[in-house]
Amino acid sequence: MSDRFNTIAGWTLFSGIIALGFSSLSGHYFRADKHNRPEKMGFAIEGVAEEGEGGAAATPIEALLATADVAKGEASFKKCAACHTANQGGAAGIGPNLYGVLGKGVAGGGFAYSDGLKAKGGNWDWATMNAWLTNPKAFANGTKMSFAGLSDAQERANVMVYLNSLGSNLPLPAVPAAAAAPAGGEAEAAAVVGDAAKGEQSAKKCAACHTFNAGGASGIGPNLAGVVGKGVAGGSFAYSDALKGKGGTWDDATLDAWLKNPKAFAAGTKMTFAGISDAQERANIIAYLKTAK
Repeated sequence: MSDRFNTIAGWTLFSGIIALGFSSLSGHYFRADKHNRPEKMGFAIEGVAEEGEGGAAATPIEALLATADVAKGEASFKKCAACHTANQGGAAGIGPNLYGVLGKGVAGGGFAYSDGLKAKGGNWDWATMNAWLTNPKAFANGTKMSFAGLSDAQERANVMVYLNSLGSNLPLPAVPAAAAAPAGGEAEAAAVVGDAAKGEQSAKKCAACHTFNAGGASGIGPNLAGVVGKGVAGGSFAYSDALKGKGGTWDDATLDAWLKNPKAFAAGTKMTFAGISDAQERANIIAYLKTAK
């Protein structure tokens, strides 16, 4: 009886050890599987955006164009220089010459474009150029363009304003109302309270080209006495066609946009000054200009 009891107890203990071993092994396996699984489950479907990618919070290209940097666009264009020239009258290379391209017909001119691009029709406007620079092959299936595109929207905007400065001078598109005054963004920059005394000091940067005294003669740039409230490109100064085409008056918001980036405000402007990135300094100068009458 004792031997039989010992045998049963032994088998019971052995079964427990085996069960414990399988439990441990199973736990290790599934933990390893958890650690080794891909960061994103599933797979990407072409044409379907990822969560948080390009959603409602994405900044419209029109807003990015309004603050785009021509100099940065010129630097980015070096990626294109292996195939394209952009000087007036420049010869085509692997790709067409791009001088004055904005506003021209898609696949216009004498270059041997692909059938896919020829079939697109229309002109190179801001939206069309943005789509093309994003993904040439998606824009025109069968295009000869081997460049994959520019994924960064701000870089595309910079390249576009640079191209626009080369003989095109299209007016910038209107910024959608929802993007024109983002919470905590550019609208706040224009609302910064300025200090006229500090603005007078900052305006010395402008004195090489502008005068500020009432009745003062124009220099390289116009006299700026009483400029606040006047029409953009108003008066007898020889303004660029780009600035003449802007319309409106020099109010706080317009002056802020101009002082931030003159070339983005009016592509093709004669103004060589790159702009003032600091919102407080711009507000100070605007406050000073209000006193210069």
